[in-house]
Parts: sequence; C-alpha cells; structure tokens
Amino acid sequence: MFEKIPYPDDLKERYELGKAQLQGLLDPAYEEVTNDANAAALFASLIDNINWVGFYYLREDKLVLGPFQGLPACSVLPAHKGVCWKAVDEKKPVYVDDVLSFPGHIACDAASRSELVVPIFRNGTVVKVLDIDSAVPDRFGETERNLIIECANTMSGL
Repeated sequence: MFEKIPYPDDLKERYELGKAQLQGLLDPAYEEVTNDANAAALFASLIDNINWVGFYYLREDKLVLGPFQGLPACSVLPAHKGVCWKAVDEKKPVYVDDVLSFPGHIACDAASRSELVVPIFRNGTVVKVLDIDSAVPDRFGETERNLIIECANTMSGL
C-alpha cells in the first residue's frame, strides 16, 4: 500500500507533530469533505495499529458515512445505536476497550475490537464524529486517547 510517515515513537511528540500537520492541512475555505479526506488520511498515517478511521456526518436522525481510510464501512448508522451515537448523544468522546462487550455495538468490520469516537462541534453543536477502530482489544491507553482527542478538537469550528 502506501508508505507511512516515520512519526516519533514518543506519543506527545508524535501527536504534537500530527496536530501541526492537521492545522496546516485544514482550511475553512475548503469543502468539508476535502478537509475530512485529508484528516482521515493523516490520522491513518499517524495512529498505529488501527484498521479503520473516518468520519460520520450527523444528518437529521442518522449518521452518514464521510471520508475514511480502511475497508468499506456501514453507510448509515441508525439513530441512537452504537458507539458513534453514544458520542453524539453524550456530546463527549467515547472509548470502548472491547466492542464485543458494548451493548448495541454496530459491527461494520468484524475484526474491530476497540473503538474511540470523538464528536466534532460547530457552534456548540455536534456535526460529525471521528471514528477510530482497532483490531486490538484495549488498543488506546489514556495518554494516547487524550492526545488523539486534542488533535481532533482542532477540527471543531471548521
């Protein structure tokens, strides 16, 4: 496939660099899909041991698939079901260390075992979520989760 960017092993350094790259890529003058396509590609390169990363857009009572990196995914997530909707409903990031133990988990990829979902806001309202899946149970430690969330928060307001 594609060669990954050689990011630093130190998580703080890695995500500081990723955040700077993300800020350089994103521009409010660009179409949302353009920004999100570049962001998904950056996150796919930045985050090790993941099998899917992308966006779902909140459209009325559905979450609709946006740009992503990984295998084909669920096109629409029905209202108030699954990890992505939990993040929308609670208006905060949600981490599930083992999706097999999450009631109502929507399995778009049977290989996924852990999931991190970060809501993205515009004018205080959730407009989309960043969804990251890994085939590794309990893949994201607290430090890395917080760094990913901080990175993703740079997308709010665009």
